[in-house]
Amino acid sequence: MNVRYRVELHESERDELKALLAGGRQPARRLKRAQILLAADQGAADAEIAGRVVCGLSTVTRTKRRFVEGNLELALSEAPRSGAARKLTGQEEALLIATACSKPPPGRARWTLELLCDAMVRLTEHHTLSRETVRRRLGENQLKPWRKDMWCIPRVDAAYVAAMEDVLDLYHETPDPSRPVICFDESPKQLIGETRTPVPARPGQLRRIDYEYRRNGTANLFVFVDAHRPWRKVKVTSRRTAADFAACMRELSDVHFPEADRIRVVLDNLSTHTPAALYSSLPAKEARRILRRIEFHYTPKHASWLNMVEIEIGVLQRQCLSRRIPDRDTLEAEIAAWEQQRNDSRARINWMFTTEKAREKLAKAYPKTDASEFQTKESKSL
Repeated sequence: MNVRYRVELHESERDELKALLAGGRQPARRLKRAQILLAADQGAADAEIAGRVVCGLSTVTRTKRRFVEGNLELALSEAPRSGAARKLTGQEEALLIATACSKPPPGRARWTLELLCDAMVRLTEHHTLSRETVRRRLGENQLKPWRKDMWCIPRVDAAYVAAMEDVLDLYHETPDPSRPVICFDESPKQLIGETRTPVPARPGQLRRIDYEYRRNGTANLFVFVDAHRPWRKVKVTSRRTAADFAACMRELSDVHFPEADRIRVVLDNLSTHTPAALYSSLPAKEARRILRRIEFHYTPKHASWLNMVEIEIGVLQRQCLSRRIPDRDTLEAEIAAWEQQRNDSRARINWMFTTEKAREKLAKAYPKTDASEFQTKESKSL
């Protein structure tokens, strides 16, 4: 007997369902059943509801029946039926995963659940397939095809190894105040102001800020970190040109380490990080005077993680800069306070990666040489 269940929600039930859909994270099954009940309350036909919510007619019927014969919570909390046959076989699930990991169709940046449903219908004998079925199968395999990891894949060759071991040896030298090792890099910071006054936190309510903001320009942060002692310095500038870099090197030589015989600076391969930047910004005599006291050591290309200052910039971002800062004056004041606290606490970076560990962990990536031939040549020379 085909029973037609009529859903009539009370105002409180209607509000509860709307709040459920507008609220935080909820199981997809519960959200679908809330959508079914709201659509049925508006008088939509079962077929129309099934198409709108993307589910089967039987799901619509069961949800309405559980509400009419039971209550709202009974309809929302329907558990998956035990013993129900899986719509996709093991081979079809493997095909689904392979499809999700493949290149998306022309004109699309990534696979979506709808695209995967259509692809599986074409590739298998299924006439239809729901988004929920595809989502569950991907979820069981912990696969999210719309996500991807981005990282730098360096080319480990002789030049890479030479630069890496040079920097690692500097980090593990015996500290020498007359020859400090200073890690240097820069980081941009966007200045963001509020368009509406934030609402302060109060009991039972978080602090609220408006999603709209005002962009007040950008600033650049030059960051220095001593590899062997608890010292760091952050300089705020408007730009990061060759002239700004030259000014930083002059301050490093004349202000921060005036008594040092030689300052070893670890830095990346940015185009402005060169001795030429000093000659293009300062008189030749002044540039030569500074460069006589500074020695540049470059990290390998595409391996800025070997620069210890990258860790310090991450700490600065998390502890100080992960908020809206409206102007440069505020930025300088906040960074100065952070810098003072961090130096006073004598915080240091404990660098554990050594040349020996690099040769062990990256042995397969090191350039291959004929050790026996080298030993023969060495014995002949002796």
